[in-house]
Amino acid sequence: MKRVMWIEHKIGDGLAGPARIGWVKVSDNGKRLDYGVQAFRTLRGGGFKSNYYEIATGEKYWISGCRKDWRDALYSTTVEIDEDALDEYWINIRKLPENRSIRQMSAIGKNR
Repeated sequence: MKRVMWIEHKIGDGLAGPARIGWVKVSDNGKRLDYGVQAFRTLRGGGFKSNYYEIATGEKYWISGCRKDWRDALYSTTVEIDEDALDEYWINIRKLPENRSIRQMSAIGKNR
């Protein structure tokens, strides 16, 4: 199954990092995610402000489904939306088709 998801790289021990919104292939009941050439495995609740790690590098990520309430980020950051995900994100998830050309925006964190 493929779905549009929030993918935030937690650089080092940082709380916020660069984020993208794009199509992710979900496999193995969510235990494995594939985004482009990157492959991720779940941390099974063992991460600090992260829930997946990249298999090739071991680097931590926060990856989740995009929320209708705009609170995708754990902490405020900037996000870039992949070109092929614009329609799905703005029309079907956010219900704001007039924004479908916006590829970058600030995201407000929910500070979990």
